[in-house]
Amino acid sequence: MKLSKKAAPDLPASPDRRRILKMSAWGLLSALSNNPATGAAGGRGGRERPGRPAGYSLVIKGARAYVGGRWSEPDIGVAEDGRLVVGAAPLPGESVLRAEGKVAAPGFIDILGDNSLLPEKTYEIFERHKLTDGVTAALQMHGGAADAGAFYEAFGRVPHWTHYGVSTKVMSIRHLAREVKERARLVERCLDEGALGVSHSLEYQPDTTPEEMLVYARLAKKYDRPLFLHLRYSSAERELEGVDEAVALARACGARLHIDHLHSTGGTYHMAEALDKIREAVRSGLEITTCVYPYSYWATYLDSARFAPGWQKRYGLTYGDLEVVGTGERLTEESFEKYRRMKGVLAAVPAGMTPLESTVDLALREDFCLVASDGGIESEPRANNHPRGAGCFATAIRRALSIGLPLENILEKMTSLPARVLRPALGRRGVLETGAPADLTVFDPETVDGAATVADPNRLSRGIEAVIVGGKVAYLKGKLMARNGGEISFARPRRNGIHAE
Repeated sequence: MKLSKKAAPDLPASPDRRRILKMSAWGLLSALSNNPATGAAGGRGGRERPGRPAGYSLVIKGARAYVGGRWSEPDIGVAEDGRLVVGAAPLPGESVLRAEGKVAAPGFIDILGDNSLLPEKTYEIFERHKLTDGVTAALQMHGGAADAGAFYEAFGRVPHWTHYGVSTKVMSIRHLAREVKERARLVERCLDEGALGVSHSLEYQPDTTPEEMLVYARLAKKYDRPLFLHLRYSSAERELEGVDEAVALARACGARLHIDHLHSTGGTYHMAEALDKIREAVRSGLEITTCVYPYSYWATYLDSARFAPGWQKRYGLTYGDLEVVGTGERLTEESFEKYRRMKGVLAAVPAGMTPLESTVDLALREDFCLVASDGGIESEPRANNHPRGAGCFATAIRRALSIGLPLENILEKMTSLPARVLRPALGRRGVLETGAPADLTVFDPETVDGAATVADPNRLSRGIEAVIVGGKVAYLKGKLMARNGGEISFARPRRNGIHAE
């Protein structure tokens, strides 16, 4: 059986797409085997059909994979129930991906995908750019939704390129209710309806008191969900105070805590000290993780509190240092004030603002640090979004290899570690083993890299050869294929009375 090319739209024409389509080192071949399907567990893969032996719907052959603590070249089969069989012996498949010289890994899990402004209008663009960066689960844990039940109801009715899921969005909930008691009720409703965690951004709503924050942390602990926290300070003088506040919060109630993008808020100027504080807390028994994205600059909305008066002194920047993402426009005092009165205009600071050598590179060497984008592409052909929304994971692999971090280490930070942070919602995703869900990314370790830039954030990542979501090929050599993404949430009663597991 050949993979259908129906309903498989080409991606928009670009140098990246033309380059990918010219690649011919390996391809998709129809193949059947005369041998029965046997895997590492000794079981049969696909159903037997009249006139031919049992086989798998798809088999990846020749790729290097990190399995059981070592690198090898197993056959990787996708059974008809959408689960993996990692075989020591050759596996027969209805379709075969020849992947010699490539790497097969669990699909990348982005726990800080950001598409919370108008997701009902932009989710397809958002998911496509995640998919082409190797992401199979794009989860919005930095923000998310103020009404998780309504979100899951709406998005359960449309097809998806990637798996999807949300946290609460305490920032929005605080706009809906004035009293902390009512805010807590709305947060708990989100958790009851499947939200993956509790999320808040203290820097953007600095009127949140430590006492109010403790209310949300205790709800996260009650439901055994992680608390995602954007720290309170990003200035050189006070950023470590934000780290201390986060550690104290976790210590006060025992909640699982994740600190968002430490290199841009909390560790920009004092990364070594910030990591020391987190490491000491982890050794004391607290469960605290953090993440980085592999870029030396941050970007955020000009109307946010981050650009409150005094920003030039806080960051050592001038108006002309800021660039409107996707346009190349450099700001003046007049244009800054104009855009600040508007909602949702994103500007980037200069490259080198968060030097990789003293921030990201240090954090990536810690067991408690993972990779997450804090981004998403929301429009075409030129989005007003940080390029990390399109290229975070390919860029992270290239950066890790360039500083001598073993490939298996950086892959763990993009697969099994984020799955552990959101346990048990992701089940056995993030691992390459028999019985795990068939979410896979195949990439070329020699060419993989991000291509998106501040001037053109929509450029596709290089070296991402194939992405399999839920057992179906979703992306192959520059072409979009099947939409097979599904919901990631906790068991919850839907509002129409149907219970979803």
